[in-house]
Amino acid sequence: MTEGDLISVAQNALTLAITASAPILIVSLVIGLLISIFQATTQINDQSMVFVPKIIGVLVTILVIGPWMMNMLVDFTNNLFMQINTLVK
Repeated sequence: MTEGDLISVAQNALTLAITASAPILIVSLVIGLLISIFQATTQINDQSMVFVPKIIGVLVTILVIGPWMMNMLVDFTNNLFMQINTLVK
């Protein structure tokens, strides 16, 4: 295994992690921003108001995008197992 192979596998793993987590993070960010704007306009300063909508949004996102994320992870793992023979030599 050369350094280039190792860097390629690490780069693919990081790209996969960013791509798989991006939808959940974006939904959480948008919901938090909307709740913050609502709190600023109504002057309601309740810290717990943000958590329930974020949890619901993240769970819905996981339900909708979960199969796509799982397929990406399974494909990456299968490709990694296929490359083991070439990486070890």
